[in-house]
Amino acid sequence: MGKSKIEWTDYVWNPVTGCTPVSEGCRNCYAARYAKRLAGRCGYPKDNPFRIILHLERLNEPLRWKKPRRVFVCSMGDLFHPDVPDEFIKQVFNSMATDILQPCKHTYMVLTKRPERMLQFFEKYTTCGVAPWPNVWLGVTAENQEAADERIPILLQVPAAVHWVSCEPLLGSVDLSGWLELTWACPECGDMSGFVGERCSCGEGVYVEQPRLNWVVVGGETGPGARPMHPDWVGSLRDQCQAAGVPFFFKQWGEWQLMELNEPLDVRNKETGDFETWPAGKTVFKRVSKKKAGRLLDGRTWDELPIHGGFKNEQAG
Repeated sequence: MGKSKIEWTDYVWNPVTGCTPVSEGCRNCYAARYAKRLAGRCGYPKDNPFRIILHLERLNEPLRWKKPRRVFVCSMGDLFHPDVPDEFIKQVFNSMATDILQPCKHTYMVLTKRPERMLQFFEKYTTCGVAPWPNVWLGVTAENQEAADERIPILLQVPAAVHWVSCEPLLGSVDLSGWLELTWACPECGDMSGFVGERCSCGEGVYVEQPRLNWVVVGGETGPGARPMHPDWVGSLRDQCQAAGVPFFFKQWGEWQLMELNEPLDVRNKETGDFETWPAGKTVFKRVSKKKAGRLLDGRTWDELPIHGGFKNEQAG
């Protein structure tokens, strides 16, 4: 466990480390890169630092924390990787559940690229209709539309106090509007023409609110090989969230910055070695580093976080 530089959390807790690639967003994995630097130290094996490791000694760490904090669970791996046994996942959730009983309650933020395993786990070990733990947020990564279409519908079948999505690294335009809007449905026949609390015309059910995304985080790719993120993709997600009243958190632009050329620029073609002249007025990306690219969107930061009954904006300038 350690204090984190990740903008949307306070601390990270890694009872499981290690992972394997499952989609395009894994190509330049920051966790794999960091594990390689720690090879032979801090619990990362020297021969294969990013293989799945279960850290039994870390399970009770949350019980020693005295002040409330937001905790990113398994920032260096995936809790629902197939090589993590159900029994160990149960122990991790038991640690989070135990915290509910303490005077000082933390918020646990779980993120996975394997929501199908998450759903299987909850269907197997939880009782249908049981209220979700109030301090556990469950989310998926959706780096592009394909990942969003595949993962979000599965995520929303899992009971959670907060359902969230991390579009990082954002690799293309993503439409989340279908999972952001507030809708109601009859649990018996599936009709969605009524309002919450009304009895359905089928005569068997009452309309209930359907699960939706409660929080959206967006960020660009960082590190060697990082791919640029277009501002239009970010602005679209921000606008979708605002239209639906869902909190939006913009983490950072990544390594690249969008530039409007005010004068012609000669750029060397990496394949041929020849120079190509780009005319003034052309939009180009320039690699400037994560720090220089920053995290301002339309002149301000977006640090909105979900809370019960709405959301809060911790910093808007």
